[in-house]
Amino acid sequence: MNSALNHYSIRAANTADVEIIAHQRAMIFQDMGILPDGDTEAEALLSATISWLHGLFAKQEYIGWLVQDREEIVAGGGIQLREKGPIPNCCRIGRWGHILNIYVIPAHRRRGLARLIMEQAMQWSKANQLDHLTLTASSEGRPLYESLGFTSSADMQLPPEEER
Repeated sequence: MNSALNHYSIRAANTADVEIIAHQRAMIFQDMGILPDGDTEAEALLSATISWLHGLFAKQEYIGWLVQDREEIVAGGGIQLREKGPIPNCCRIGRWGHILNIYVIPAHRRRGLARLIMEQAMQWSKANQLDHLTLTASSEGRPLYESLGFTSSADMQLPPEEER
């Protein structure tokens, strides 16, 4: 670990951490300006995320890490595992990982913690032979992800039913 990160430790997340992960996920959307702080939508997102994460952990479809500064959890992130059908150059049913929930509390940003989590996720993905690794990048995170070798893709998205 980088000497600047010596007082930090990283550990695997587990079911007991679901509320922390859900809170970090809500903070991601608040920091991006998508979710107003203290809004009823924030509470609904938090509740739905807790339920969703419990399901993912139960099916062993979420692998996560948390970074601690002594006893305080200051960062986290994870991989949602997905099964994908055969595609060119990978003609078997493959295991794909989608990196998500990369979050560092503001007081600990710009210290390499997001990179630490990303490197952990990438090492885990390689060791567990994931066929593909994807993520959705905020404008703030994009330079980090590009420095790690991620490239933009041509994915498109259909808006939710109520917006069409």
